[in-house]
Amino acid sequence: MGFWFEFDPTNKILLGRFSGRLTDHSLAEYYSAVRKYSRATDARAGIFDLSHVTEFAVSTEHARDLANQEPAMPDSSRRPSILVAPTLLGQGLARIFQITGAQTRPLLQIAKNVDEAFAALGIRSPHFEPLE
Repeated sequence: MGFWFEFDPTNKILLGRFSGRLTDHSLAEYYSAVRKYSRATDARAGIFDLSHVTEFAVSTEHARDLANQEPAMPDSSRRPSILVAPTLLGQGLARIFQITGAQTRPLLQIAKNVDEAFAALGIRSPHFEPLE
């Protein structure tokens, strides 16, 4: 299990990637890290990639609970976020999160891959640098 973040300073895009088994606990840690890095970078948009998740062990209740919390990205009504979920299970959990949090995250989208997320944000040549 692990996650890491990268930032494109030109486009001001935060990219978070998760790898391994995704559990209620690890998702909560990831969500907290999204909050930390989105505020530290003042990202104008975020892409949160679940392409490398090997197992989704997240309860739908936990996905709903997170969606009912304050959005991790500040100004979420003006800053788009994209959840990248290539698998049906990942897309289902992302959709639960999207529907539950629609009032506070109206610009949240779901993409099947990172290239689709880049296209949705109008990014042609991103240049991401690792964040510590």
